[in-house]
Amino acid sequence: MRFGDGRDWFFEKRFGLFVHWGLYAIPAWHEQLQWRGVVPRREYIKLLNRFNPKRFDPEAWLDLAQEAGMEYACFTTKHHDGFCLWDTAQTAFNVMNTPYRRDTLGMLSDACHRRGMPLCLYYSVADWNHPNYPNQNRSHELAGPEPGDDPDLPKYKEFLKAQVRELCTHYGEIHGIWWDMNVTGDRDTSINNMIRELQPKAVINGRGFDEGDFATPERDYESSAVNAELAFEKPVEACQSVGLESWGYKSDEDYYTDRHLLQSIDGIWAKAGKYLLNVGPKADGTFPREAVRILRTIGAWHTKVREAFDGCVPASQETENRDVLLTRKGTTVYVHLHHAPPTCRVLLKPFDTLPRRATLLNTGHAVDVSMENLPSLHSQPRKAYLRLRNLPANRLAGTVMVVKLEFD
Repeated sequence: MRFGDGRDWFFEKRFGLFVHWGLYAIPAWHEQLQWRGVVPRREYIKLLNRFNPKRFDPEAWLDLAQEAGMEYACFTTKHHDGFCLWDTAQTAFNVMNTPYRRDTLGMLSDACHRRGMPLCLYYSVADWNHPNYPNQNRSHELAGPEPGDDPDLPKYKEFLKAQVRELCTHYGEIHGIWWDMNVTGDRDTSINNMIRELQPKAVINGRGFDEGDFATPERDYESSAVNAELAFEKPVEACQSVGLESWGYKSDEDYYTDRHLLQSIDGIWAKAGKYLLNVGPKADGTFPREAVRILRTIGAWHTKVREAFDGCVPASQETENRDVLLTRKGTTVYVHLHHAPPTCRVLLKPFDTLPRRATLLNTGHAVDVSMENLPSLHSQPRKAYLRLRNLPANRLAGTVMVVKLEFD
């Protein structure tokens, strides 16, 4: 899969940091507090006077991202609440009118450019603050217009286009626009065309005003469809947050287990997809302690197994075992124990050749392999198949094991 132009960075850098941050970090409940918590706009906008993230350090964010193995970032410039984290001339509901009075997007953009790290920008089409957005009680919309609103989709789109033009012209090279919640269903190819003209390397997802460049399966909502595929035929960037309840910072969050996140990441990468993992910074601008631990845990795993993804192609069709995924690089096959193995052995039917070397990448130790005709295969023609034996499935139950098989 390739686009054949500057957007091809998309296929090279496959792990990104997603950041959901805004006024909602102050009450620390959910990024959709205004909607899910039924908070009147007149009350919600008072948070503007309390946003003062004095400990925000974009370099610290990127240090942690790179420690996790992440190679690009995607930042929420405006979520559904309409609060803008950059110096926009289109609305006063922005970070420059908070006690912080600094362009947070500009600070992050400068830090990314210094490192040569691609930066993508999230932008919500739905807007709970702008008077022209036609809130009609659809999904992720307010129940209806607030006092003083003037619902007018064409006018709102002019505002939106002016904002996106700012994002594409004020912050140097941008590598992507990540649309969200175009619940109006409006189709308008001119908007993405404008982005492509201004930022030729920008990839655009399919949640905006046309089909875009790539799909965005979210959390585990589409897990059955995603799991059914052995390899993605079209560009895919899955997205997930480190916590179950919220994308923004939530106090007392229900964080996912290491195994759940590693299984999710491994499953997408082994099928040639990208993975965007989200952290919601606290109101002071720092990452939650557990999120930091999770990123470092993923980084330690990624360092050991990365070769099973880089330069590899999906190869799961080469085995009948649907509890594992395979990737291949030449005559080397990598076995991803994507699902927690029910036993300490793995049968790789119809592989009928012993590898010259088998290594568990997680530990660097040799893996016991054999060719066996097993009782469970009694109803089939008698034949021996490759079996991985004595895997440390109990000791490494909290991670995803990857076995490297080197064949002649």
